[in-house]
Amino acid sequence: MKKIYILILAFTSFIMASQTITIQSFATGFSGAVEITHAADSRLFVVQKGGLIKILNSDGTINLAPFLNVSSLISSGGERGLLGLAFHPNYTTNGYFFVNYTNTSGNTVIERYSVNSSNPNLANTTGSILMTIAQPYSNHNGGSIKFGPDGYLYIGMGDGGSGGDPENRAQNINENLGKLLRIDVDTAVSPFYTSPTSNPYIGTTGNDEIWAIGLRNPWKFSFNRSNGDLWIADVGQNNVEEINKVSNPLSAGLNFGWRCYEGTVAYNTTGCASVSTLTMPLAQYTHTGGNCSITGGYIYTGALYPNFLNKYFFADYCVNRIGYVDESSNAITYTPNFSGNNNFTSFGEDVNGELYITNSNTIFKIIDTATASATSFENGGFVMYPNPTKNTFTITNNNGIFTSSVQIFDASGKLLLTAELNQTETNTVDVSNFMNGIYLININAVNGQRYSSKLFVE
Repeated sequence: MKKIYILILAFTSFIMASQTITIQSFATGFSGAVEITHAADSRLFVVQKGGLIKILNSDGTINLAPFLNVSSLISSGGERGLLGLAFHPNYTTNGYFFVNYTNTSGNTVIERYSVNSSNPNLANTTGSILMTIAQPYSNHNGGSIKFGPDGYLYIGMGDGGSGGDPENRAQNINENLGKLLRIDVDTAVSPFYTSPTSNPYIGTTGNDEIWAIGLRNPWKFSFNRSNGDLWIADVGQNNVEEINKVSNPLSAGLNFGWRCYEGTVAYNTTGCASVSTLTMPLAQYTHTGGNCSITGGYIYTGALYPNFLNKYFFADYCVNRIGYVDESSNAITYTPNFSGNNNFTSFGEDVNGELYITNSNTIFKIIDTATASATSFENGGFVMYPNPTKNTFTITNNNGIFTSSVQIFDASGKLLLTAELNQTETNTVDVSNFMNGIYLININAVNGQRYSSKLFVE
């Protein structure tokens, strides 16, 4: 066994290659897709606004039978419908998942369902309602639900609709509209949730479920699965679309400013708190150039495209392109417009952290053509073990591919290690000086091919 000698071990800046972000059709035939998520396996679950959840397999095929059909329970059309899906962190053992929909009266419902014990591709048809939130208008229903790094379920609620939040609900702590709610769903007692004691209005004036206030219509929010940071895309009123970030550990009781401010621009400040007490957006953009409504996405944590690391991807419903916020500068960069007339409704993240986007009918992969030739370790015949590791890991080559070097990057895209590989022998890498976390491994072959995987150091 040949020991690898480190050539470079330093936090040097990762110099990006020519980056070309584009989309690649992965599956089509959906209707009103508004959410893409996974259940900690290779399948994608696609939520359709009309009430179906369909399973999209890793080979691009779609199961004929829907995973769940709640079409008889919902009102759809416009901004109503089946809007959100979240699998319990312990889904593999308890089988629970949660949905967010507007019922036949137009009110928001959060309901728990379970998977069929004999068929992992089917859900049981009877659920348990956790909460129902009255909606005074048909629009601004929010819809995203996600489990946070604390294990609690977060629920994005719009301000109730109309325009300009006429009843000032987003700033009213006695209303669940215009808020990010947080609940603990690990209770067997009806209504099957409690409010965490660290929520800001426990034991005082204000609704116990509220975690943050001042949102107009969060579409959508997500957590960085590498570090737990929260990203919220909040749709604007007249001219400003905003992106908010809350770093982990997450602070409860934040006020994101609506209807006092639209982004950083004053909208209606009558009776509002001091601007110094508000959480202003990390980034924002105007409706110049045809923008109209932000579609929030994810910070990239995948392994295939190191150029994507440290970037939050989003889109706008009215402009056929993707944007990203670079965490190192908070600056927004846009791709050129894609061909066709996409109206992007949602992003998705698979179990490996690779990103997808939908225009409601077609699911696209988001790829970087500059590194699109990178393939997985498994496809290249490489084996890496142990993973997770504490001190060292070993790479073996079962395909006879001649290799030249290995590179290790941290989650921000910084190059930490470059080392030569012996082309024929098993190689061992020492990472005992690395902090706990997720790292990207690239093996570079002499034929120019690159093979990528993730390394978990604990």
